[in-house]
Amino acid sequence: MSRVRGGENSTEIRVSSKRICAYVNRIDILIAISKGAINHLKERISENTIIIGDEETLKNVENVNVIKIPFLKTAKDIGGPIYANVIAAGTISRILNIDKEIFNQCITSMFERKGEKILNGDLKAGDEGYKIGENILKSDKIRIEIDKDSKIKDELLLDGTEVAGMGCIAGGLRFMASYPMTPASALQEFIVEYSEDFNIIFEQAEDEISAINMGLGAFYAGARAMVATSGSGFALMEEGVGLAKINETPIVIYLGQRPGPAVGQPTRTSQEDLNLALYGYGETPKIIYAPGKLEDAFHLSQKAFNIADKYQIPVFILTDQYFADIFYNIPSINLENIKNENHIIKTNEDYKRYELTLDGISPRGIPGFGDGVVVSDSHEHDEDGHVTEDHNLRSKMVEKRLKKLEGIKNDTIAPELIGPYNYTTLIIGWGSTYGIIKEALSNLNRDDVAFLYFKQVYPLHESTIEYLNKADKTVIFENNAESQFANLIKLQTDFKIDKNILKYDGWPFSVEEVTDCLKNLLDGGL
Repeated sequence: MSRVRGGENSTEIRVSSKRICAYVNRIDILIAISKGAINHLKERISENTIIIGDEETLKNVENVNVIKIPFLKTAKDIGGPIYANVIAAGTISRILNIDKEIFNQCITSMFERKGEKILNGDLKAGDEGYKIGENILKSDKIRIEIDKDSKIKDELLLDGTEVAGMGCIAGGLRFMASYPMTPASALQEFIVEYSEDFNIIFEQAEDEISAINMGLGAFYAGARAMVATSGSGFALMEEGVGLAKINETPIVIYLGQRPGPAVGQPTRTSQEDLNLALYGYGETPKIIYAPGKLEDAFHLSQKAFNIADKYQIPVFILTDQYFADIFYNIPSINLENIKNENHIIKTNEDYKRYELTLDGISPRGIPGFGDGVVVSDSHEHDEDGHVTEDHNLRSKMVEKRLKKLEGIKNDTIAPELIGPYNYTTLIIGWGSTYGIIKEALSNLNRDDVAFLYFKQVYPLHESTIEYLNKADKTVIFENNAESQFANLIKLQTDFKIDKNILKYDGWPFSVEEVTDCLKNLLDGGL
């Protein structure tokens, strides 16, 4: 829930002997610190859930699987109730057989900057948590046997925001202007944190209108730039995006989705902004990426700057609250093919900013680099960039901008097929549904069902229709009420998906939800 307004918050941690990157509804162990924790999670607590909580918190909770621990009393003895979280973390760490030395290293890295007194209090709280965890294990109320895997010791543990931010930095980001808005604020904070290390200027603008225009000014001057926002914030940017389209200034837009309209649910998740990014005014090209796994978030974010620069268009990185906040470990990020392309030319005296070319891409110069004058205007213009009302020239300029689509086709990313090639049923998903659908597919263990994952949702790759036509039955999962991606597929390919499974309550799909849904659909013949 919103930390500004207050309320109950919970974090789910999954531990597995195989790679996982998805949310499950099941709760095996619940650490309940606050009095509202049980009510907050009541729909997910089952008869098999083991509840570990403070004696006061669980005073009226009667269950054979309840373990009452004096978290708050122990915390007060150390220095205050704020230490209860660290005690609980120590408890679950001991139950999971995590080395105390590793736990202490984590606590030190988090709290050392707050001073010796607070750090020592937190380390003591961790010690008490480990003692509590040891007593629970000795009571045989919980027994977990986990084999450690030394091979993953040095893997990267990252969330979607961090990896997208790393991709932006790798893409040559030099300027970012934004106005804070959940869930995009996390990316802004990440860029600020590393701005000095990578010579990036960050400007917190007074509003989203200013932010988009600052970004355009930076790209016009030759600096790779981006903005980050969410749905209603992007609505304010639409006029600026229109400016980018007509004066063919590149811009990268990170659009973190959350339920709308208006303020909606700021701290929940959705896939509602595809149409918002897709149908801005003006008939000009754009590209929309929608990463669903960490590796894609890095590579697509890096690629976004090259593509925006190459075609002089807006490029969207479409994520959501769920993907932005999810952490999991990956072996590494492949950096072998990372290259930043230079598409800026040195101008001469006869330079024409909007020269009519065969591929629609006019050579892009920047002020002060060469002898030419770089004219830019928000009106329709001639090849030099000056305002025109000539109807023939207007048609030529529209056609010039649309010609870029032919080149963009060559840079369009194909959807990824997961599962058997000889499928009869095809599941379609995009963006953050990737990990959830993939795990559900594994649970089904069928040789006739495959998953088609889209990491670029516009324009669609030409192979899309081939995958769709090959299936006897198709089903799509989306976190919105209108099945926006299915409608886009129908518009672009004239293919109608058989079954649309939609969720729009602010929560992501769970693995169980998708697994059960698919079982029912397949058993019922869709």
